[in-house]
Amino acid sequence: MTETATAEPFTLDNTYARLPGEFYAHAAPTAVAAPRLLRLNRPLADQLGLDAQALEGPAGVEILSGNRVPKGAEPLAMAYAGHQFGNFSPTLGDGRAVLLGEITDRNGARRDIQLKGAGPTPFSSRGDGRAALGPVIREYVVSEGMAGLGIPTTRALAMVATGESVFRMGAEPGGVLARVAASHVRVGTFEYFARRGNNDAVRALADYVIERHYPQAAEADNPYHALLEEVAVHTADLIAQWLLVGFIHGVMNTDNVSIAGETIDYGPCAFMDSYNPATVYSSIDHGGRYAYNRQPGIGQWNLARFAECLLPLLDDDQEKAVAQAQAVLERYVERFETTYHDGLAAKIGLEERREGDADLAYELLKCMTRQDADFTLTFRRLTDLGRDADDRDDALRALFNDPADFDHWAARWRERLAEETRDDAARRAAMRAVNPAYIPRNHRIQQAIDAAEAGDYQPLKALLTVVASPFDDHPELADYARPPKPEEVVQRTFCGT
Repeated sequence: MTETATAEPFTLDNTYARLPGEFYAHAAPTAVAAPRLLRLNRPLADQLGLDAQALEGPAGVEILSGNRVPKGAEPLAMAYAGHQFGNFSPTLGDGRAVLLGEITDRNGARRDIQLKGAGPTPFSSRGDGRAALGPVIREYVVSEGMAGLGIPTTRALAMVATGESVFRMGAEPGGVLARVAASHVRVGTFEYFARRGNNDAVRALADYVIERHYPQAAEADNPYHALLEEVAVHTADLIAQWLLVGFIHGVMNTDNVSIAGETIDYGPCAFMDSYNPATVYSSIDHGGRYAYNRQPGIGQWNLARFAECLLPLLDDDQEKAVAQAQAVLERYVERFETTYHDGLAAKIGLEERREGDADLAYELLKCMTRQDADFTLTFRRLTDLGRDADDRDDALRALFNDPADFDHWAARWRERLAEETRDDAARRAAMRAVNPAYIPRNHRIQQAIDAAEAGDYQPLKALLTVVASPFDDHPELADYARPPKPEEVVQRTFCGT
């Protein structure tokens, strides 16, 4: 790989490379045999102020595949540790990802450009540092689906086929994902230094995060306490938003928790079909640690690990520092519950809050569990119902094994709707704005992967079309809204490493 005089599709900076050398290892991407651009995210490229046509050209593909280092790039692999399923691993780091640098988008925000599957780094251990095409497609689809839902997330700029095979269960086609993030600093990044007793590095990292992500914290009496509060708020809101669309991250290890409050690392993740709060998708989560309904608690647990890293910065008095951290953790719970309950009320069409609204929403969720009702379609079809029962109820009732169970809940719901001053048309419009018709359903992702590996990219194109605007109707692609047939159900997902 060499830099040439050819016009560059973009120029990068890398503020992370200005931190001390212990924060990262220099790691250039490893060239691939025959890079081929499978998809460029043109809307995202425009947001970043990039020339999409140039990125789709030979020079752009060379950069997006890792075959060429762009101007201003300082490729590196970030160092971090992490609690994985509750057990601490002192050294993890980017084992198959290379941070090229940063670009300033049209809003003036710095955004990381990272290549995932770019080859081995000093943190790869015995791994090849590569990614199979299937996981690359999965992360592209799910992260862009999350963006379409309006939930903070890393984004996919492009995916490239490498023309090489990687070996997992067998030989699989290889791919590289160009990922965009507010930054790739994680809770595990702080743990890497805190567990080594390197408080100077923790302080330097905290200062970096404050300057880049939370500049308002710098004005607080204690900037590090303000940082902890900011991360707690963003984490609480993020996980509440996950639950409101039925998303299960799958592996909420501390090395997969973004300090910037974005959803990151889409490995064994999924949007549930039939609602069951105990749903687990990760093939390695045998105890259900990261089940759907455990995500809020795990969010607090991960936040506690972050708080432990910051204790020496919060106060010289250990007891006072712990008390400050505990207070933030308690406020995390309050923030999550407020965001989640407000979201549930909006999903069932309630604008004017009343005591008992959350209980009414919970009763619907319990009914959905008993009756094996689809999460996404139940809420979407609820938007069509009026204040009085009529034949519009039929499509929703059909989702329940025993429709009479739903009828009982719907009678209570309509009594509550009668107390609302908003008319039905306005209510329905508001409900449609928070209840998507489409999600990146697991069986559709698998179908898109299988087809792409066979050279057919039409299913992938169709899936990306609906998840990019999930609140809109797509009559020509209406089948993408349906739940899987029994033979299509995907019970477990894998990380792809």
